[in-house]
Amino acid sequence: MDPINIVEGGVTFIDQDDVDTDQIIPARFMKRVERTGFGEFCFHEWRAGGYDLPPNPILVAGENFGCGSSREHAPWALMDYGFRALIAPRFADIFKNNCTKNGVLPIELPREQCEEIARRGTARVDLEAQTVDEFPFEIDQEIKRRLLGGLDDISITLTKSDAIDAYERDRERVGPVTTEV
Repeated sequence: MDPINIVEGGVTFIDQDDVDTDQIIPARFMKRVERTGFGEFCFHEWRAGGYDLPPNPILVAGENFGCGSSREHAPWALMDYGFRALIAPRFADIFKNNCTKNGVLPIELPREQCEEIARRGTARVDLEAQTVDEFPFEIDQEIKRRLLGGLDDISITLTKSDAIDAYERDRERVGPVTTEV
């Protein structure tokens, strides 16, 4: 997972509440388990219908973004499409968690601030300072540490490889004794 600190650039605005994960990536496109290659299907139905969604680094959306099923493919598709930071008044809980575990930064701000950022068309997200332009945001400090360090669950486990190796060595010595017959 790539570290996140500064995300800066254009803003894509979806002025709609309750955008669900099936709108983000329709189920029929979830035929593989790799984390890449889903960007071309991101908001497929909307874009096919003429909805303009430029692949900017920042997406601003309405209330309850990412509701619906808990598919990890939604953050994968958003990231592969080009979005690195998502800003909305509220995210669905499982979706928000999936984003942070896959290198996408979800930021909750009041609706008025979201609309102001969208109106400007560009923004600068600073995770270290916890700001979007002049607007401060809250984030769990462990999630912040993981995103700043580019740490997913596997890389966090691997930071404990010495302890895991020691456990495995000790376990072999105290395990059951077998004798050959």
